[in-house]
Amino acid sequence: MFWVYVLQSRKTRRYYTGSTERLRERVSEHNAGECESTRTGIPWKLVYAKECETRTDAVRWEKRIKSWGARRFLESLAG
Repeated sequence: MFWVYVLQSRKTRRYYTGSTERLRERVSEHNAGECESTRTGIPWKLVYAKECETRTDAVRWEKRIKSWGARRFLESLAG
């Protein structure tokens, strides 16, 4: 299974959207500073995750969320 996920920085309040096959490990990598693009926002919290059957589906969802903007996407889920 694959995942699309949204993180929010507890430091900057910014969002990061990504996809992976290993969700827990990937979030840990972000919080360990192993990802250059998210290093300045440590610590990150997982605010959304969706399981997908294929990598293609996960990447499609990632692109959809990024095109909407993570904040707007999350607000649409809240109603």
